[in-house]
Amino acid sequence: MKSQLPGSLSTHLPIKRGLKFTYILSFIIALLMTAVSLGGLLFSSTFYSTDEMRQAFLGNDVVNLLIGLPILLVSMWLTKREKLAGLLCWPGAMLYVVYNYLVYLLGMSFSWLTIVYFALVGLGAYAMVALLKSIDQASVKEKLTGVVPVKTTSWILLLFGVMFFFRAIGILGQAVIIQTMLPPPEVGLLIADLIGSLLWIAGGALLLRNKPLGYASGFGLLFAICALFVGLIVVLLLQPFLTGAPFVPVDVIVVFIMGLVCFVPFALFLRGVVSRT
Repeated sequence: MKSQLPGSLSTHLPIKRGLKFTYILSFIIALLMTAVSLGGLLFSSTFYSTDEMRQAFLGNDVVNLLIGLPILLVSMWLTKREKLAGLLCWPGAMLYVVYNYLVYLLGMSFSWLTIVYFALVGLGAYAMVALLKSIDQASVKEKLTGVVPVKTTSWILLLFGVMFFFRAIGILGQAVIIQTMLPPPEVGLLIADLIGSLLWIAGGALLLRNKPLGYASGFGLLFAICALFVGLIVVLLLQPFLTGAPFVPVDVIVVFIMGLVCFVPFALFLRGVVSRT
């Protein structure tokens, strides 16, 4: 049954308020992503002052255009067409943006680009929270109970969250102990891993305890992990052509196998979500 939202058209989606402002923020984010990604590719010597920076970020600029931007726009489009999958993926697409540009923000020297990266991180985080607040979480739980793999998704989120958290803590701690200076892009990536892992742990725990917020956020969190794995595979494949870095097939295989752990339950969760649209 359709519900009338103040100042908006009626919708089948389980939302408590209109999403007009979130659409506007998302379009701004999409434009900024497009601008900085194309700028990095077309003017790499201006954007990235060292070979280390080019090797760290050039492949990711391609991935942001091929993966990050499409998953954001498609999530918005599906939501506009009143598809539950789009609504639940949208916060995950925002998390992908926040994660990626947090690495840029913390991994590059201060410049005018820092303001753009800060804006992407800040707007992405705000839009992600606004989306979750706009979703009728209890209604989502009611729709998805019994049709999605709750326990499997919960344990995968917890597994990857704990794994990435302790990996990041271990590398940062070791660097402090042996007094080694890590490259700025690696530091940015480790901090992004810490923040992302805490969100995955929280989402997994909420879903495992059958909390409405877990149902509203779990699919998006799993979606973000899958997108990050796909993006990493594409970066590993592109780096030899873009930066001259050596191609290591074993790395691609390992990442792909790890990704499969997420891809399969994501497909099962998606099937359940689609069945409830």
